[in-house]
This record gives sequence, structure tokens and C-alpha cells, in this order.
Amino acid sequence: MACWLYEGMLMFGVVFMAGYLYSALSQTRHGLDNRHGLQLFLFIIFGIYFTWFWHKGQTLAMKTWHIRIVSRNGQPLSQGRAMLRYVCSWLWFLPPLVVSLPFGLPVKEILVLLTGWIVVWALASRLHPQGQFWHDVLAGTRLVSAERPAPATPVVHPSA
Repeated sequence: MACWLYEGMLMFGVVFMAGYLYSALSQTRHGLDNRHGLQLFLFIIFGIYFTWFWHKGQTLAMKTWHIRIVSRNGQPLSQGRAMLRYVCSWLWFLPPLVVSLPFGLPVKEILVLLTGWIVVWALASRLHPQGQFWHDVLAGTRLVSAERPAPATPVVHPSA
């Protein structure tokens, strides 16, 4: 979860740059104008970001926390498998947002639902035999430790 939170902090910069680019290209002068277009643009930018880095094995946050993403059989992810994982990862957010949509709930209530769902979804990983998150199971991926082996200690030969 710590890696996930760190990734969120890094994504702030991606959102800022993508939002600036979108507003410059669409000549948007107010934050609520073209809101749905911006959301779609960010969805695509996030997809490119995560698909690219997962295909390479790690995002910057994953490197920091020594986590690597691989396919179920331990191979690097293909672009298609990384994209499938990106789509499946929206299960962290989409269900409570879709459920709350027809009720027109206030933002605070949506945030409570969203937070509760994230906690439930994270705890549901405890039900998997290897403790993997369910979006990884659906996408055929898994997170593994990318710890570097300790450096070998040099052998000191006694001088004659």
C-alpha cells in the first residue's frame, strides 16, 4: 500500500502536466469546462504511463519499494498484458463510483463509499493464496520482490 500511495504522489505531477497540456490544446479557461474530455484524456495518459512502465517491469514507485511486475509465469509483461492490468486496476475505484452515480450522492458520501471500497478491496487480497490483489489475478500478473542480492564480500588472501 505504501508503494500505491507514493505512486499517487508521483501521479500528481503527471496530472498537472497532462491537465496543462489539455487546457492549452483545448483552450479551456475554466476548470469545469470540458471536464469529461479532460477525464478521458487523463484516463488515456494514465494508461500510457502505466502500460509503458509495467511493460518495462517497474514504475518509479515500484523501483523505490523494490517491487517488480511480472506475468503469472514470471516473464516480463507484454504491452497487451500491461494494458489489461491497467483496465483491471480500475476495480479499485470504479464499483463505488458506478453505484453512486444514479443516486446523485454528495461528494463526501462518495468519498466515504470509495474509501470503504478501497479498504475492502485491499483486504480481499488476503483471500488469495499468494496474497495477490484480485486485479492482478484477473490480468494474469503478479507482484514480486525485486530486492537486489547483497554484494559478495571480497575474499582477502593472506599475503605471503
